Amino acid sequence: MAKILRKKTMNPTVTLMEVEAPLIAAKAQPGQFVIIRADADGERIPLTIADYDKQKKSVTIIFQIVGATTFRLNQLQEGDALHDIVGPLGNPSDCSAKKVAIIGGGVGTAIAYPLAKKFFAQGTQVHAITGFRTKDLVILEDEFRSAAHEFELMTDDGSYGKKGLVTEALKASLDKGEKYDEVIAIGPLIMMKFVAATTKPYGVKTTVSMNPIMVDGTGMCGGCRLSVGGKMKFACVDGPDFDGHEVDFGEALTRGGMYRPFEAKAYETACNLFKKAVAQ
Repeated sequence: MAKILRKKTMNPTVTLMEVEAPLIAAKAQPGQFVIIRADADGERIPLTIADYDKQKKSVTIIFQIVGATTFRLNQLQEGDALHDIVGPLGNPSDCSAKKVAIIGGGVGTAIAYPLAKKFFAQGTQVHAITGFRTKDLVILEDEFRSAAHEFELMTDDGSYGKKGLVTEALKASLDKGEKYDEVIAIGPLIMMKFVAATTKPYGVKTTVSMNPIMVDGTGMCGGCRLSVGGKMKFACVDGPDFDGHEVDFGEALTRGGMYRPFEAKAYETACNLFKKAVAQ
């Protein structure tokens, strides 16, 4: 059991939970993830570690409510406990660069933040760009401002920050002559695809986090397999970080789309069961 120390609604579909997990907090590094079960009957799902505090012996997860399990997870409150949490899993991100551009899209900014935080703390020059569809979905703005030397916030509709896509802001920086050791993109697959396409003509090393395609987090289900440089890899055990110029995003997008109808159906069922339980 893992006690929920803090719960915060980040936006209408995204929730933050800080969970008591001393053994995981002691070893966690940016880029790694945990596997959780909300309750005894729940499925196991992988969630990337959004932050960790070795002194408080806690880890923070930030999740989007998209299916039955995340719906059930969101019903838990401070003082409740996750049935179990296992980790840290996956390979830590390489944080050796001296100048980086960190690009976060949507809920992927929760995964990008611990990277920015570690880079900034060790003296790396950090440029951060985060993007959201609209103002109501913005998360972690203050956290990024405190962990980056330069920060730009983009919204698709221009309701907050600058209007446009993260790729437009990135291209403007590259055209201006910025020389990054590495660009790191974390967010929806389509965003990471176009970030990699943007940097390729400039010859800039680009890393993408393929955590969105992970299913069971152990490599056993095969749902997170992808092609990288013509070779088959598994996001959860070989990654989640990969060379963005080598990833076959077309294949990954096609496979990812296969699960959406099942997630939607499971979410609808969970909502209906919850409403019935409340009514009774």
